[in-house]
Amino acid sequence: MRYLCLIPARCGSKGIPFKNIVDLCGKPMIVHTIEMALELKDKGFIDTIVVSTDCAEIVDISKQHGAEAPFHRPQEIAGDKAKSVDFVLHSIGYYENIGIEFDAVMVLQPTSPLKSFDDILNAIEIFNRNENDSLISVYKEETINNLILYHKEDDKAIPLNTDHNKGVRRQDHGVVYIRNGAIYITKVDYLKKEQKIISDIPLMYEMKKNRSVNVDTYEDLECVRSLLCE
Repeated sequence: MRYLCLIPARCGSKGIPFKNIVDLCGKPMIVHTIEMALELKDKGFIDTIVVSTDCAEIVDISKQHGAEAPFHRPQEIAGDKAKSVDFVLHSIGYYENIGIEFDAVMVLQPTSPLKSFDDILNAIEIFNRNENDSLISVYKEETINNLILYHKEDDKAIPLNTDHNKGVRRQDHGVVYIRNGAIYITKVDYLKKEQKIISDIPLMYEMKKNRSVNVDTYEDLECVRSLLCE
């Protein structure tokens, strides 16, 4: 199976300006993901590594560290309201226009730098041995369920579950798995036909909860630094 590894990294970020290239353990954050992707490519698991960005500085950094960045992401698919599938289809279209086709696209979020090489490799192996249109990475959550979730109306907590105050044991509700945004894999045919990255019932690869931090705030960044910069 021919894989396009796509690393999305747009300029804008409300929480941390230019967070994709903020310093993380002595290198831009995106480089951690590029280096893992390069190892996968060197070992023959993926075919092409491309960074989709609207930022000239990210283009330069990506090329310096071995990723392709042959185009700038158009502004109409680079803002806060743009759908992720749009930049994926844009990248597929670029390569098809120069005669290069892929069977699947793997999206690796640079803002999830705690994923490991083995996480990505294991996700690929699960996808390769199963007939499915997509895969997502997740972590197991044994605490959160709708017994302890509320909406806020003024200063009131509106329960999602009417049994929230009836002493129902958390154990009786079992565990849930939460999408962590680190790894997505989708077949190209499905992407083009359905205009979606995630199919109705995707495969899942379970990562450890402590490796599932998605950097969105400075608090997230400090957490990742404390775990990664040892």
